[in-house]
Amino acid sequence: MFEIFVYLFENYFYADACPEPERLARKLSAAGFEDEDITDALEWLSGLRDISAPCTSEPSATATRFYCAEEEARLSRDCRGFLVLLENAGAVNPLTREMIIERAMALPDLKITLARFKVIALMVLWSQDEPLNGLILEELLNSEEEEGWRH
Repeated sequence: MFEIFVYLFENYFYADACPEPERLARKLSAAGFEDEDITDALEWLSGLRDISAPCTSEPSATATRFYCAEEEARLSRDCRGFLVLLENAGAVNPLTREMIIERAMALPDLKITLARFKVIALMVLWSQDEPLNGLILEELLNSEEEEGWRH
């Protein structure tokens, strides 16, 4: 599924350029992705669209984020630290941080690696059609853990 996310980012630099789910599924299938991965990715992206709707209240920028036990169990210290790095760099605001956490927790995997967490963050930022700082983008795409994600 993560290979699909990287493929989408590389082939549809703007989320708005991405085709509707049915057409996208056909394109992904033609590109050689497995049906189960396509289904999982499209469901995850649908959830991302659902939480991307305008929010009436945004978390305060001065608030402290505490992780519940389940979040701490699934998001390693490296993942949580990387999210702090993104916030401190101004790449994500508190609302985007919460979107990244929600999408990470929506994955069926028990433990989320830093490499996968970076792709999740990339996809959340990609869905917002905001320009990304080049250094942040490089860091999001840089992963020594997962080779072969470029399709």
